[in-house]
Amino acid sequence: MNAATPAPVTLIGLGPMGQAMVRTLLAAGHPVTVWNRTAARAEGVVADGATLAGSPVEAVAASELVILSLTDYQAMYDVLRDAAPELAGRTLVNLSSDTPDRAREAADWAAGHGARFLTGGVMVPAPMVGTEAAYVYYSGPSEVFEAHRPALSLIGAPRHLGEDAGLAQLMYLAHLDVFLTSLSALLHATALLGTAGITAAEAVPELLPTLTDIPAMIRAGEDVGAQIDAGEHPGHLSTVTMMGATADHIADASTALGVDLALPQAVRSHYLRALADGHGKENWTRIIDGIRNPNSPQGSGRPA
Repeated sequence: MNAATPAPVTLIGLGPMGQAMVRTLLAAGHPVTVWNRTAARAEGVVADGATLAGSPVEAVAASELVILSLTDYQAMYDVLRDAAPELAGRTLVNLSSDTPDRAREAADWAAGHGARFLTGGVMVPAPMVGTEAAYVYYSGPSEVFEAHRPALSLIGAPRHLGEDAGLAQLMYLAHLDVFLTSLSALLHATALLGTAGITAAEAVPELLPTLTDIPAMIRAGEDVGAQIDAGEHPGHLSTVTMMGATADHIADASTALGVDLALPQAVRSHYLRALADGHGKENWTRIIDGIRNPNSPQGSGRPA
């Protein structure tokens, strides 16, 4: 391979995300070797030009850069157990989902076998991989990230968060925290409306603008993130008391209508905590104190 020739890449794990990454790399001219526990999943990408390895050992041996797109980090250990002797001198980029602590443990495991390791989190669904809208968080050694930036950039705009292997997973989970909670809220609201005979087909289009309008609402004239960092919670717009009252109404309506209470009770608990701590006149952002310190004493009237 000369400097102008895209380097070989191995990709292990051929769910929709893995297949999308393979096709993106192939389109850019990278020779791609693939392996998947269910070999039939490789048929499409092999038809597109990928090479199917006969085993994880063969797959790892094919490339210096090995990208993993698996269910979780345990799957990495399961798949690479026999290939461990081949890892020395290679770079593992694990784009699977798991916890920050497990990502750090995996980095240590890889180092113990002589491999370099990056953690990553792909922040778009499979159909968007390789598009201008795609972006991916990474963490781990910066020199390793920079060495493979050209190939990783094909998957999505790479955002390196730092040396700590757990950071990319933490950021990924933080995004999914917002995403999954929003989806549950959307369906909880749909269920509420359903008690009045409003169909989901009618409800969802009415509710979606609230999700899409939240960024503009939060940014309206204030830098909420900077205020939280500064411990400032000005109460001239949406106070804890006002938002807490709404949380009460949602929980009460859910009770009366027989809709699941887990989500509204969780939300209401944040406001009840802030009220108990004497922050009723402050901005709704004050609820972060109780979220950050759930076991600290309540009712002190001071930030936790």
